Amino acid sequence: MHADFPSLQMFGIKTPLIKPGDNIAHVLIKSLARQNMQFQDNDILIIAESPLATSENRLVCLADIEPGDKAKKLAEEYQLDAREMELILQECDEIFGGVPGAALTITKGTLAPNAGIDGSNAPEGYVVLLPKNAQESAGRIRREIKDHCKCKIGVIVGDSRTQPLRLGCVGIALGTSGMVPVEDARGTLDLFGKEMKITRKAVADNLVSAAQLLMGEAGESVPAVLVRGGPARVVEEDIEMPLFTREECMYYSNIRKA
Repeated sequence: MHADFPSLQMFGIKTPLIKPGDNIAHVLIKSLARQNMQFQDNDILIIAESPLATSENRLVCLADIEPGDKAKKLAEEYQLDAREMELILQECDEIFGGVPGAALTITKGTLAPNAGIDGSNAPEGYVVLLPKNAQESAGRIRREIKDHCKCKIGVIVGDSRTQPLRLGCVGIALGTSGMVPVEDARGTLDLFGKEMKITRKAVADNLVSAAQLLMGEAGESVPAVLVRGGPARVVEEDIEMPLFTREECMYYSNIRKA
């Protein structure tokens, strides 16, 4: 294959059921070894947010939650469990709408239905919150794998989200470490020699979307994917996902004007 077109390979990492308190880096290292593989320099590890959050004790029993009056009112409006609505209020930055079954929120700087709280792949009567700080989690896992495997890798914590007016979910990166999550294509030329003015490549988000084809959304027991090759740049430092301000975001600013 021509050197200018690197080959991209993706391998699902099948693991035992992740439990609260598990060291997810160690689980993934052992699980990868069982597949007769090991981490190499410039690999990128993509981890689903739900098993990561479970390992970080972000599993909540709904029976322990006492909803307040605001939660009860919003739960009726959006047809949600009032206890889950109470957690949504605690976790999100803002609620600004919704549909039956989902409250639309801004949570940790991004649009997220129900503040990213997930009842799938959780025991009956439990829900999983988002990781407390996905950026810190990505950095911690990268350093643990680097220390154990003596190699330089990137780590992405990923989630699935819907897009405006599109059916189905795509991937989104909640936190990144050791890789360049968004590449600036401004100043490059298109096929006709015209200069790109605004384009940025969402490398981390696109990798999460691809990884979800291997992870699935149900009982596949594939909470992580190893990416090898491809165009993503692995670096030594932690680089946070860059975000628009609310005023810069085309979707949010126009929703707010409506």
